[in-house]
Amino acid sequence: ETAAQINATRRAGGRIIAVGTTSVRTLESAAQNAAAGDAVAPFSGPTSIFILPGYTYHAVDAMITNFHLPKSTLIMLVSAFAGRERILAAYREAIRLEYRFFSFGDAMLIL
Repeated sequence: ETAAQINATRRAGGRIIAVGTTSVRTLESAAQNAAAGDAVAPFSGPTSIFILPGYTYHAVDAMITNFHLPKSTLIMLVSAFAGRERILAAYREAIRLEYRFFSFGDAMLIL
């Protein structure tokens, strides 16, 4: 049912916005077996997807996520989406404005 709603949203011109990196990885895993014209296929279970710069996103159009630890796999995931330099610029601005980082800190919307 969820996959059908995501695919209907995409076909109607809507955007898929993931909340959190776990959702990003789940949606991108579901995209791996999607039929032509679909964003995702029904998916259940573990994933071994590793998203790093150079990865082409198939399901996610935007994401909401925390400011992650430097040199982490999660900063690589967001850098794959928005570009390393853009992410580092956002982090510099967040530091300048005294944003809180990590799991219980501030979040960002990446379009």
